[in-house]
Amino acid sequence: MTRFTTAVHMTLRISGVLLILLGLAIWTGRADAIIPVHEFFGFVLVLSLWTLAFFAARAGVQRGVVVAGFAWGLIAPILGLTQANLLTNDWHWVIQILHLLVGLAAIGTGEGLALRMRRLNASQVKAA
Repeated sequence: MTRFTTAVHMTLRISGVLLILLGLAIWTGRADAIIPVHEFFGFVLVLSLWTLAFFAARAGVQRGVVVAGFAWGLIAPILGLTQANLLTNDWHWVIQILHLLVGLAAIGTGEGLALRMRRLNASQVKAA
């Protein structure tokens, strides 16, 4: 991996941790004012994921994993920005859990893309 893709990978990791912490604070119902900050870091995570997916595709990572990266990057903000209108009242927790799981899947997919790029790079170095 290049320095740029390493920086993008670290951006994905940092934004992921911040999103989880901010999400937990919002979930308590006492931190609704930080929702815009949570949304901002969500977009940072999605852009990081899409950037990793783009470079993974160029590096020769399996197409399915690359497509999964783009898909999770599309699903996460759609769900996040519409979740307030989905299953309101006593059942809203279901959407919140789903949003958390989709976010974790996006982070995990980004980690998988970075790992596969690192492995491909290592195997190319050994072959040379």
